[in-house]
Amino acid sequence: MAGLDGTIAITGAAGGIGQALCTLLSEAGCRLHLIDRGGSALQDLAGRLGATAGTQTTDDAAGARAALAAAEGPIHGFVHLAGSMEDDPGLGDDPAVWDRTMTNNLRNAYDFATAVGDRLPEGTMGRLVFTSSLAFRRGAVDAVAYSAAKAGLVGITRALARRFKTRATVNAIAPGIILTRMPEKVIERRGEFLLKEIPLGRFGAPREVATVIRFLLSEDASYITGQCINVDGGQVMN
Repeated sequence: MAGLDGTIAITGAAGGIGQALCTLLSEAGCRLHLIDRGGSALQDLAGRLGATAGTQTTDDAAGARAALAAAEGPIHGFVHLAGSMEDDPGLGDDPAVWDRTMTNNLRNAYDFATAVGDRLPEGTMGRLVFTSSLAFRRGAVDAVAYSAAKAGLVGITRALARRFKTRATVNAIAPGIILTRMPEKVIERRGEFLLKEIPLGRFGAPREVATVIRFLLSEDASYITGQCINVDGGQVMN
């Protein structure tokens, strides 16, 4: 793929969007390093695509660096898809929900950003893409912590776009309801109502998010940085 001849590292690679993205990039001839929490799905995907793989075993910067260790050479592209969503309808009844959500979404992104920052290429611009959410744009009524974490990811994106200004472009995507495992409970509870809010009248497919990420990683996106792009069927229009 034009503009990315080096390694592209992807966290959350074994998830629905991750698998779609890895397949697209592999078809484009990219060299991939896949990262997830482990399990057979990650190894099977890496084996099928001829990619290297790293397992994140700790929730800190050392764990992020270790997960990247098997990647060859500089990291030319980095996509952070990893994250988790938990409902907190009682709003504070279980303080651990806040801690886990911030660790799995916001802190994890920050730790990987610090690790990738040390491995950006010399003499060419890298590409970083983070995953925010419709929850940042609208606010998820039953997932306040998740909404806050995804807002924080946009802050990280904008700050890093300035910090890495001569070394990499940094952008985010904000998917709406995409047909993966994460929003299954939301669809079950409120799917009929949510469909009425989406101008395109349907939920998204993982590939439809993956193609936007592929664009942001490419040379065609060389003048885009610090942005958060909605991929939500028109549910939010700003």
